[in-house]
Amino acid sequence: MSGKNKVENMAQKAKGKAEETTGKAVGNERMTAKGKIDQAAADAKQAGEKAKDALKH
Repeated sequence: MSGKNKVENMAQKAKGKAEETTGKAVGNERMTAKGKIDQAAADAKQAGEKAKDALKH
């Protein structure tokens, strides 16, 4: 996994977590859901990158 992709995935996950937390705090279900989706997308991207790396070695 390239360092750039890893940083981007971590940033997306952090953004999603912040959005989820904010949504819960203000009672906005849509924001909470979007935050969870961002986190899941970041996890999926990271898993894909790890799989690509495993196939290279």
